[in-house]
Amino acid sequence: MPKDILQTETDSPRTCQPRLRKPNATDGAEIWELVNACEPLDRNSMYANLIQADHFRDTCVVAELDGEIVGWISGHMIPGDDAFFVWQVAVGEAARGMGLGKKMLKALIARDGISDAAVLKTTITKDNAASWGLFRSFARDIGGELSEEPHFEKEAHFDGAHDTEHMVTITLDSDAKVLKRAA
Repeated sequence: MPKDILQTETDSPRTCQPRLRKPNATDGAEIWELVNACEPLDRNSMYANLIQADHFRDTCVVAELDGEIVGWISGHMIPGDDAFFVWQVAVGEAARGMGLGKKMLKALIARDGISDAAVLKTTITKDNAASWGLFRSFARDIGGELSEEPHFEKEAHFDGAHDTEHMVTITLDSDAKVLKRAA
């Protein structure tokens, strides 16, 4: 057997499932790189991702696979509301097809400080099929009702430079809370 095959066999095995954890400030640059690699996500500044990972770590999650960040959800509780808002969901190529987006969402809504939210909200453009699929599947899994309506409009809010963002609302009723805690 060739020597290079033996060396490959001694390398540490690939982790089967990504590990979910709260982000920290040192993750900011790697999160920024992941988001930039996940079109059609809007690209924020690296500083925005650093602040999210530091100041909003309790309402954000990263997924690591073999020491690399392959998943990210940024979110926050909406001030004065019992709603959890998901800003961005990013899943890198290495982790696609694992249901990682849904796993991260379920982990977040089960956290202290988020678990009492009555609804989950996010905005999605009509052409973002991956996001629509994720949130529809998530709503079905937790038994929540999904509704949507135009929210940030192309002309009124984006001066024509960005497609209308539709506000998606998913109820997190008592049955859904039982399911999410079991996830």
